[in-house]
Amino acid sequence: MHFGVWELLLILAVVLIIFGPGRLPGLGSGIGNALRNFRKAVNQPDAIDITPKDEAQAAAREHEEVRTKRG
Repeated sequence: MHFGVWELLLILAVVLIIFGPGRLPGLGSGIGNALRNFRKAVNQPDAIDITPKDEAQAAAREHEEVRTKRG
């Protein structure tokens, strides 16, 4: 999807009419911060589980035992 100059000017005019010139800097700043935080979250590696395998397996067995006793 490609926007030409006239389309962008029309969008800017509508935004200016709706929000007014006083709120535009804050609106732009808020959108910029949201995009920056989104990009940062996307680029961060996923959390790594550093629990040793023996402890993780024991915890899973205990969880399964508790679940089977309840139900």
